[in-house]
Amino acid sequence: MLNGYTDFGDAVALDLFSGTGSITLELLSRGCREVVSVEKDRYHARFISQCVEKIGAENDILIRGDVFRFLKSCHQQFDFIFADPPYALPGLAKIPDLIFEYGLLGQDGVFVFEHGRQNDFSAHPHFVEHRSYGSVNFSIFR
Repeated sequence: MLNGYTDFGDAVALDLFSGTGSITLELLSRGCREVVSVEKDRYHARFISQCVEKIGAENDILIRGDVFRFLKSCHQQFDFIFADPPYALPGLAKIPDLIFEYGLLGQDGVFVFEHGRQNDFSAHPHFVEHRSYGSVNFSIFR
């Protein structure tokens, strides 16, 4: 789905709310130069670290901490950002605004935001497209 939006080879990517790290591992397998993974849960973070170590990837930076704090303190720009927060997360609707307010998305970057069907980001100034797969919804921003 995303091949038309970005070239992952040599990209710098950010995986927010990394969970078990499946997106992180996918980004690494697609040739991203660097992947920054942010996960608050220590067990999930440990699992991600173990998986990355097993595949021998040296280009993953794992941040164990709160995504909102990370966004506020991050001074890096990314070619690709993926966020899959818990659908009931307080402040979920503010995440797209924060990505752009803090200037985290590079000039030709793509931000993919996974969310529940109750959220509608089509009025956001950086919104490009919405895709729905059953109960899973993705909003794409540039």
